[in-house]
Formats: sequence, C-alpha cells, structure tokens
Amino acid sequence: MPSPPGSLQTPFWRSIAVFRFASLAYVTVLVARNVRDYAHPVAGGTVLLIMAGWTVVTAYAYARPAWRRWPLLIADLGVTLGVLLATPWVVGRAALAAGLPTLPVAWLGGPVLAWAVSGGRRRGVAAALVLAAADLAVRERLTQSSLTAGMLMLLAGLAVGHVARLAVIAEEQLHRAVELAAATRERERLARDIHDSVLQVLALVQRRGAHLDGEAGELARLAGEQEAALRALIATRAAEDDAGPPEAEEVDLRTVLGGYASPTVSIASPATPVRLPAPAAREFGAAVGAALDNVARHGGGQAWVLVEEETDGVTVSVRDDGPGIPAGRLAEAARQGRLGVAQSIQGRMTSLGGSTQITSVPGQGTEVELRLPKPR
Repeated sequence: MPSPPGSLQTPFWRSIAVFRFASLAYVTVLVARNVRDYAHPVAGGTVLLIMAGWTVVTAYAYARPAWRRWPLLIADLGVTLGVLLATPWVVGRAALAAGLPTLPVAWLGGPVLAWAVSGGRRRGVAAALVLAAADLAVRERLTQSSLTAGMLMLLAGLAVGHVARLAVIAEEQLHRAVELAAATRERERLARDIHDSVLQVLALVQRRGAHLDGEAGELARLAGEQEAALRALIATRAAEDDAGPPEAEEVDLRTVLGGYASPTVSIASPATPVRLPAPAAREFGAAVGAALDNVARHGGGQAWVLVEEETDGVTVSVRDDGPGIPAGRLAEAARQGRLGVAQSIQGRMTSLGGSTQITSVPGQGTEVELRLPKPR
C-alpha cells in the first residue's frame, strides 16, 4: 500500500533515489574505464544512457506515493534484469571471464531496496533472489565475488525490509496516539464545561430541595439522580480513554471514586485527571468507600465527596449531615473490637503514608478528610 505524503517511509524513498544516482556514477566510471575492452562498446554507451534515464524516471515516480504500486515495481525489476542480461553480449563472455564486472554492478540494488521498502522483508528477499540468480546466470563460472554480491543483495533486502516494516508499525501507532490525544483533550474540555455548569447546578438544586415536600422535593431528587448519572458517564468515558495495559503505573482517582456516585452520594472532583499509582488509588478508593459505608449506616445516608488535588498531595473529604459522632464514641468502638474506622479508613491511609482527620459535631454531621501526599 502506498504511503501517504509526509509518512515515515518518505526518507526511505529519498535514500533509494540517492543510492541510484550514486551507483550510476560508479557504473559510469567503470564503463568509461573498461569500454575499450567491451565486445560492443557503442552498445555499452547506449545501455549506460538507458540506465541514466531509468534512474531519473524512478526518482520522479517513487517520489509520488500513488505510483508506488506493482506496475512500477515490476517495471523497475524488469529494466534492471534487461540491463543485466545484456551484459554477456555487450561486454563479451571472454571479458567477463577475464574479470570485468557486469554492466549494472551496484546499480542492481535499486529494485531490491524499492521492493523491500514497499512490502517488507519478503518482497525485498524475492527481488534479491531474482537478481542474484540472473547475475550468476550471466557469468561463465562462479567466483567468491559473485556469490558475495548476491549475498549482499539478500541481506540488504532483508534488513531494509525489516526496518521499513517497523516504520509502518510505528507510524500506525503514532496516528492512533494522536487520535487518542485529540479525543482525550476534547473529553476533558467537555468535562470541564459540564463540571463548571451542569453538575454544579444539579448539585445545588439537589441540596436546596432535599428537605422540601411535594413537587419541589421530587425535582430535587431527580436532579440528584441526573447528577450521579452524569458523573458516572464522565468517569466511564475517562476510564475508557485512560485504559492501558494491566501493568499501567498510574490511574485516575476520579475513575476509582466514580463508582460510588449515586442519588445519595454527590462527588465533586477536578475537571482534569487526578493521577496516582494504581495500588495507592485502589486503597484510597477503598478508604473512601468505607467512609461512605459509615454514612449509609449512621450518617443519614446523604453524603458529599470533594476531591482536591494540590501540588503536594490529594485530599478527599467525605461529609454528611447526619447526627454526628458523640465524643469518645470512636475510642469506645475500638475497645469493643469494632475497628471499621480504625482499620478500614485510618489503617489504609496510614499504610499509604497518608493521614485521616475526622471532625464531627453532634447534630451537625461528620466530615472525614483523607489526605495522601504525592510520591516523589
């Protein structure tokens, strides 16, 4: 398949054109030096002109991606074969046996490189085998130099084809990365707009109307449900865009916490990803989940989660409007062996190197602040 303009294959085709002109210059020097020993000197000059013309044609044709197809590739191989097979008549078998080189010499490598770049290792090796077989056929006897020339063409077709294929794979991955980056930027832009407008309005409606009766209370409940659904949608999209291999080093904390959103749990988070090491994010999320479990059991069920990212750490606050925790209640629960807060919340944060601060006033609700310093 032809490569588009500006692709990573373009430098390969330019290099092939440079190689053809350089090898043509070398052939010209050899022909000028040995033409007097040729069986048909005039024919030697004519073949040299054909090679020069075809070099110009291929440099022009291969520079256009739409032309890098089978007709040009086969014609290129055919012209080179024609020049090679004309060698016994132009140079003479006696001169070849005496050690004179064939007419194309290094110019033979042009089609091998072109086939390798256009189709990878297999095409390059196929073209090299055809030309190597023809090169051996025009000689009276096999020598070490003739075998070396064929082996060099095979190695060139194999190596260049492999590198060209790697360039194609790298280009495909680059295009996918560019598309993913563009999609991620657009998603983050939409998330910021939604966060700054729609979600805040829905949360405000839900909070102001939560204790009202009648249609106003129903409207507040619906607003809370839509807020939770919209936050879950944004978190799901973030998870899909940030999805990577299982061994990914970092994850977005918003995605981890997004699963806790519900009509009774409102989550406010930054519009940009809050990235943490995957194990730390999972433990952090589990600690927040334990705090929300306590809200569901003892705090009246309604909770607000606020995620804040600072330069030196991440803070998650879980607040409810329940009856609060009486003084000494946590210590008493620990003595009784009820270690939900001590282990599920404080224990997790301590193991991560973070901290837990619980503020509660009877009759005014409870706030659990979880803070995790960012790793250096």
